This record gives sequence, structure tokens and C-alpha cells, in this order.
Amino acid sequence: MSRWRYREENIMRKKKIAVVTATRAEYGLLTPLIRRIAGDQELALDLIVTGGHLAEKQGYTINRIREDGFPISHEIPILAEGDSEYEVSLAMSNAIRGFADCFRSDRPDMLIILGDRTEMLGVAAAAMNERIPIAHIHGGEVTEGAVDDCVRHAITKMSYLHFTATELYRKRVIQLGEDPMRVFHVGALGIENIFHTELLNEDHIKSDIGIPPDMPYAVVTFHPVTLECSTAAEQALELCAAMERNEDYFYLITKANTDAGGNAVNEVWEEYTSGHSHVRLVSSLGMKRYLSAVKYAAFVLGNSSSGIIEVPAFGVPVINIGDRQKGRIMSETIINCPVEKNEITKAIKGTAAMNRIPSHVYGDGKTSMEIIRIIKKFLFDGMIDLKKGFYDIRN
Repeated sequence: MSRWRYREENIMRKKKIAVVTATRAEYGLLTPLIRRIAGDQELALDLIVTGGHLAEKQGYTINRIREDGFPISHEIPILAEGDSEYEVSLAMSNAIRGFADCFRSDRPDMLIILGDRTEMLGVAAAAMNERIPIAHIHGGEVTEGAVDDCVRHAITKMSYLHFTATELYRKRVIQLGEDPMRVFHVGALGIENIFHTELLNEDHIKSDIGIPPDMPYAVVTFHPVTLECSTAAEQALELCAAMERNEDYFYLITKANTDAGGNAVNEVWEEYTSGHSHVRLVSSLGMKRYLSAVKYAAFVLGNSSSGIIEVPAFGVPVINIGDRQKGRIMSETIINCPVEKNEITKAIKGTAAMNRIPSHVYGDGKTSMEIIRIIKKFLFDGMIDLKKGFYDIRN
């Protein structure tokens, strides 16, 4: 059978593409890709919601997905009650069992996983055992301060297609033994959101959040550094001390994720915000409100990947604290500093003198289009062979 005849017969049925989302941030990044799959005549969206989306403490953000109008195929609860290391392991094991049941009864043609969340390691393992090809987004990156680093590389080795945010990250995935013919530098989905989302104006976002109209503000997102032992609450208190010293700013704080130590961070935030009028704590802003808030912020403070990848595209200064994001490619608008109130205060003062020059290190806003084009080529042209060889780099 000719290649073209194969494609013609293969294309007669839609290919089912499963997309898994477990957190608010991840869903925001995946939104343009989900929308493109849902609107494609040759693909069928299989949206699977799990993890923090189904947790009341995280704002039950599955409702935001419903508001966006995307059909949800499966809801798979996996989280344990707490966020200790043991309970993170339970969530991973729950993911293997829950997704094994899901894939056995509703098998997709391909599974898309973004990033490095621990629960995604369980999802990838279930798909691997079912011989479902995995397309992995944001491989090849380095975050030396978090367990996510080894999780990300493990998912890379389970995956078949790889979509990286920069050319350096593409080379790292190849260094892990993946064939260059299956590794593609496509940029970051978060940049696409910035280029193609109609954001709220400054007056609207300030009114919506409750920021005084004439007061400059900062967006704060801080997650536990998962390769450090029990430092989360102590570090959050250092941030509080720095904010206490810099009350000329209003602070919009988004809650920590479901990593080990996340509850301890959120408890610190809740106690601090209860006694201060210049602070607002939210579980989730959603992608549009978050990007709108960031666009007009005086600076962004914390250790979230969004501060490294998305925020610099606005030219907004970022104070990246601690080691959680150590190893990522960073723009000139990022100040790195330790988690110490004096150093954070010094960095806050330093943001005032920074030029707000947008950075385009992570792409040009065409990421989802490229991902879909490549996935369709592999699926419809019969190019997938899960018996991967190890690609050796020749010196």
C-alpha cells in the first residue's frame, strides 16, 4: 500500500487525543492546544481532569474548565488528604491505577502530557504500559531545586514525541537518547496565551481584585522547594517579612500548588493576609486574569516557572527567589536572590530601575499550531514505532 493510500484510509476516522490536566497553571498553558484540538476536523478531544482541579482547597478549578466550554471526558480523583512526601507517593500510585482503568476502557490514539508534575509520572506509566504513545511538552528543562527535575526527565524517556520550549532544551532531550527526528523546538504555550489573549485593562483588573487604583502592586506566587527538607513555611515567612518592609506596594498572592509543603505555605499566607490590608490571597485567578494582573504589575515575586517563561514576555521585572527554578534559561529582567528578607528587599528596590523590555526567548506564539501539525503527521502517516532505539550522540 502506498504512503498516500495509507494516509487516505487512516484519516477516515478521527484520532482521539487525550490531554491530561491536574493544576490550574498547567490548564492555563494547555488552553490554546485544547482549543485547537477541539476545533480540528481530523482529531477528537479526550480531556481528562485530575489532581488539584478536583480539590476544594485548590478552588475546585474544574469549574473553570466547564466555564470555558470544553467537554470533559473523565474526572479521575487521585489526591490524598495531605501533602506529605508519603501522600504525594499515594497520589502517584492512585494516578497509575485510575488512569490504567481509564485507558483500558477508553483508549486514546495519543496522550499529551505537559511538564513535570509528580502525578504525571503515574499517568505516563499507565500510558506506557498500555502502549499509548505520549507527546511530552516542556522536556529538557532543568530545575535543580525541585524533584520535578528528575520527574521531567523520567517522563521524557517514557514519551515518543517531544515538544521543547527552546533549542537548548531540544538538545538536552536528544542527549537523553531520544532520536532528533522525534524532538521539536516549538516554543512555550504560555507565550501563545500572551500573544493571542485579549487581556483586561489595568483599571478593570485592579477593580476586580480590589487593588487601590493609585497603588502599585506585585503578583506573588511561591511554591515549596521540594528537594529541601521542611523549609516551605520558614521561607514563606521570609517573604512576609519582606512584604512588611515594603508596604508601598499591594501584594496579590496566589496559593501554592499541591506539592509536598504546599499546605504549610498556604497557612502562612492565610495568617498574614488576615492582618494586613495591603494583601489579597486567591486560590486561582485563571489564565486571563493572571496574565492581565501580571501585565500591569510593578514586579512579580516568587519562584514559579511563569516568572521565568511568561512574565518576561511583558518586560515586567521578576524577583526569582531560591533554587526552585535554578537551571532554566532566564531573561535580563529577572533578578535572582536567596530567600532572605534583606536580599528580597534589595531586589524589590532594584526593580524600579529596570528597563521593561519584553523578552522572546520562549517563542513567537505559534506553538499549538506546530504541535498539532506534527502530531497529525505522525498519526496519519503511520510514523509511530514504539520500539525506540537509544540515540547515541557521536563526537
